[in-house]
Amino acid sequence: MSNSSTKPAILILEDGNVFYGKAFGKIGTATGEVCFNTGMTGYQEVFTDPSYYGQVLIMNSVHIGNYGVKAADVESDGVKVKAVIGRNLEDKYSRFMADASLQEYFEAQQVVAIDGIDTRALVAHIRTQGAMNCIISSEIMDVEQLKADLKKVPSMDGLELASVVSTNEAYYLGDENSNLRIAVLDFGIKKNILNCLVERGAYVKVHPAKTSFEELEKFKPVGYFISNGPGDPAPMDYAVKTVKQILAANKPLFGICLGHQLLALANDIATFKMHHGHRGLNHPVKNIISGKSEITTQNHGFGVDPKAVRANNNIEITHVNLNDDSIEGIRLKDKPAFSVQYHPEATPGPHDSRYLFDEFVALINAN
Repeated sequence: MSNSSTKPAILILEDGNVFYGKAFGKIGTATGEVCFNTGMTGYQEVFTDPSYYGQVLIMNSVHIGNYGVKAADVESDGVKVKAVIGRNLEDKYSRFMADASLQEYFEAQQVVAIDGIDTRALVAHIRTQGAMNCIISSEIMDVEQLKADLKKVPSMDGLELASVVSTNEAYYLGDENSNLRIAVLDFGIKKNILNCLVERGAYVKVHPAKTSFEELEKFKPVGYFISNGPGDPAPMDYAVKTVKQILAANKPLFGICLGHQLLALANDIATFKMHHGHRGLNHPVKNIISGKSEITTQNHGFGVDPKAVRANNNIEITHVNLNDDSIEGIRLKDKPAFSVQYHPEATPGPHDSRYLFDEFVALINAN
């Protein structure tokens, strides 16, 4: 059974399209860049992924919320999406392990959502027209006022958001007696990435986004991890500088998602805003080295320039997306550094990509 609310809500896209639905979650108004995720499960992990900060998320699966929410199923300290759009957002759930309903969760987390939208038609529109800003409201019904408010929302292109979601204070995880000391740069890291490092025996120090290389070195790390995160990597000069310093020091480095883009930028490879991004749990990626394919979880609206990657003699392409041939993984030929554009810590059913953490540990041990 879907949300019983009869309070109306409005969704307006930047191109002028107006959709009418029902209020869900918090009564209010929210804005951001509209994008979509094709995953049928894992909605709570998706909502709490810091890489979605600043975005309004269409959940493509017809029923969202039907197994409720659970305190342990989070990737950060709270919901990071700006708002949610759904076909059937459920306020009833059927999982004995759940703590609360999606409606209760959204109210507690102050999340505005709109229910009863033809998400299939909306996703088809975004796939054709590309990512754009939108506004959702269940408190203002004046379309012209909402359109005026929407015009004030900044474009995601050129928006630096990683430092907004990063930790304010450094913190430690794992066994402090471990020799596997990994310095993590937090641009919006997911908890399960840290779990994957700790499970392999690492002692991890997670640093705020703008931590200097000199400060990172005080931890005496044997490896560096560059995290995922939201926004456009191009304006992140401070992060590119740090990555360049890590490479110059010949320190083992592993980057995921935004970390992949920053490794590319540190090697003078441009990034670009994708037409509508990759977001879902079912993206097929081929490992060029092993010849095997992986079913991957992805969440990114920016990519690295394929032509520039292929023209760089010092970079080896390790992974490609089988849907569109985009670059999904690279490694440097002269440095112990590699990165992937997808999320190997995630479990879209299989654990196809977890080996990358083992490869990172092996790389550290080999240096």
